[in-house]
Amino acid sequence: MPDVRLASPQGKWILLTTVLGSSMAMLDSTVVNVALPRIGRDLDANLSALQWTVNAYMVTLAGLILLGGALGDRFGRRKVFVVGVVWFAVASLLCGIAPNAGVLIAARALQGVGGALLTPGSLALIQASFHPDDRGRAVGLWSGFGGIGAAVGPFVGGWLVDGPGWRWVFLLNVPLALVCVPVALRHVPESGDQQAHGRFDVLGAVLGALALALVTYALIEAGGGGAVVVVSAVAGLAAAVAFVVVERRRPDPMMPLDIFASRQFTAVNLVTLCVYAALGGFFFLAALQLQVVVGYSALAAGTALLPTTVLMLLLSARSGELAGRIGPRIPLTVGPLLCAAGMLMMLRVGPGASYVADVLPALVVLGLGLVTLVAPLTATVLGSVSVVRAGLASGINNAAARAAGLIAVAALPLLAGMGEEAYREPAAFDTAFDKAMGWCAGALVVGSVIAAAAVRRPPPDCKRPECLRHGGVTAPPLEGEPVRKRLG
Repeated sequence: MPDVRLASPQGKWILLTTVLGSSMAMLDSTVVNVALPRIGRDLDANLSALQWTVNAYMVTLAGLILLGGALGDRFGRRKVFVVGVVWFAVASLLCGIAPNAGVLIAARALQGVGGALLTPGSLALIQASFHPDDRGRAVGLWSGFGGIGAAVGPFVGGWLVDGPGWRWVFLLNVPLALVCVPVALRHVPESGDQQAHGRFDVLGAVLGALALALVTYALIEAGGGGAVVVVSAVAGLAAAVAFVVVERRRPDPMMPLDIFASRQFTAVNLVTLCVYAALGGFFFLAALQLQVVVGYSALAAGTALLPTTVLMLLLSARSGELAGRIGPRIPLTVGPLLCAAGMLMMLRVGPGASYVADVLPALVVLGLGLVTLVAPLTATVLGSVSVVRAGLASGINNAAARAAGLIAVAALPLLAGMGEEAYREPAAFDTAFDKAMGWCAGALVVGSVIAAAAVRRPPPDCKRPECLRHGGVTAPPLEGEPVRKRLG
């Protein structure tokens, strides 16, 4: 039984290294959006290259995150966590010195691999190391500190972009890793799943990532047309079908499809897809809108987006408690509608927009919507399956959220009619941004309808998440329970 106490020096070191490791992955998923206009100018990159700068990271992260958890269970969570941190730091260094957009995109894909190794491990290490009496508080502190990191991330990113330059958004990960790795090796006990067995479902992981990559490519490049786009789309769909077939036939798959026999689990994941598609598209385009159209600096744009995260930090725990009393159906119905209203209010944000009168009200309404829905969504995912599958359910939900975000980043510019040079033309970008907000609001309304029709109150003894306070808004947190990951 794990016996490290939170108040001990070792407990504090464990908390430090897990917070640092997870913060690296979380920061890069938020601060890069603020840096995109400067990256585009410095590397002479078009809009599709900026989309790939975001999505190359998300493709590998979403496709491999379940496999990353399984590797930690088999070979040791600390070992895989450390490998992930080192991998992420090296890839970040490559991003920071990239001479052109192609190298940056390739390095971002490598970053995603590192993120898939370290993200599941950070919470698993806390769960496997701390005494049961301290575990809930340790996970809560991890979540709280991670939320603070998410809150300051866009601010720090904007300061770096306007100061030493956008490359330091990536290079900052190197000193963080130099602190994280020695602390982990010295103070974090090794742990694993003694009952892990069989071969890894590498084929399933590769097919999932390949399907996401090919479909994303087809959506990003669809504006140019051509046979390559059609072939990519068909191949992506074929890879997705092959993924389902492989997962159905393997005796011990990475993502057992029978988990979707729970109607509640399926419904909540459909809500997740709608909500996080809208959020992924919004945060990608809002940072560009504030800089390209309104004329904000990178620092001002990053700071402007803080209210959503601050509201989540302050109020999400109370929202989770309320949902525990009244059930998840109302929060998961009302929350997306509030988010949709906030995004439609962003239609007022154009040339000469006032932050207090135009930007802030929209972000406050959006933030209140996130407060209403995120904690209940996580709780409902975990409450819709048996306790032993809580970690698997959370991992699938996390991967679904990230996949939804990357598809939105790929599809929204196409749906909104953004050309390759749109971010260099304020008037054209403003028009396309308004159309994109309409699509995002529509996705949220669909999510609300699904929740109203299909989500029900979990049984009284259902599994609840140990961390209710949320700070990140681009993907739900992984549950801290170490669960035997499915291997194939």
